[in-house]
Amino acid sequence: MEKRRLGRGLDALLGGADDIPKTEQEVPLEQIRHNPFQPRKDFDADELSSLSESIKTCGILQPLIVRPAADGFELVAGERRLRAAQAAGFTQVPVRIVDFNDQQTIEAALIENIQRTDLNPIEKAQGFRDYLERFNMTQEQLAARLGLDRSTISNLINLLELPAEVQEAVRLEQISLGHAKVLKGLSDPEEQIALCREIIARGHSVRAVEAIIREKRGSEPASRKQNPEKTNHVQMIEDDLRRKFATKVEIRLRGKEKGQFVIHFESNDDFERIVEMLLPQ
Repeated sequence: MEKRRLGRGLDALLGGADDIPKTEQEVPLEQIRHNPFQPRKDFDADELSSLSESIKTCGILQPLIVRPAADGFELVAGERRLRAAQAAGFTQVPVRIVDFNDQQTIEAALIENIQRTDLNPIEKAQGFRDYLERFNMTQEQLAARLGLDRSTISNLINLLELPAEVQEAVRLEQISLGHAKVLKGLSDPEEQIALCREIIARGHSVRAVEAIIREKRGSEPASRKQNPEKTNHVQMIEDDLRRKFATKVEIRLRGKEKGQFVIHFESNDDFERIVEMLLPQ
């Protein structure tokens, strides 16, 4: 599947709409409050210290983006520059004032962090989920606004289904995004946590973890491997779904009341067609 580049950068968001007034000026730093929608939660102290020293020497070369607020201004983009300026003892900073609503402010913060300072996967997932819930939008709509693949957003949001301990390990970079995706293949949260701890303790690669999971599945008791036989009713539903989606569809039973729907696709076009049928417009 061809990956799209981040087509909507801050320049596009700031300069792509002629009806958004923009001005630049110097304002007292104390009049700027932090962005309440900032998706980035952790800021590296060494990086901020280095940026602060650079600002002392060269000044702030790129204005902070702010919007008017009742008691001054609210930051839209430039959280690291704001913090570094505070650490450097600045009393005034250059700003670009924009008339953004909450949705545009969240989009700007997401774009800046994704493109420039790189949120960790959990922060990205939380930022995407909060945006979707706040504005009642689909993953496809958000992907189009940020210039991302829908699957990128979906895969990240799915990380939030992992146990809190595993999410924290991802956030702290104790395990990689690849490890987390593989752990999603385990249905038992306790097994996910146990294997996560083993990855941290032993330094397993992603491939090693995949092998461990395959071995676990291969050693399951026969009684757990045997799936209930499909009734005529289930087979009829399978046939109806195959006709509806025009592709192979399987209902895999895992007990009297558990199972999985598996929808196959053979190409990128096939995938997109099925996704459009599954997700509300």
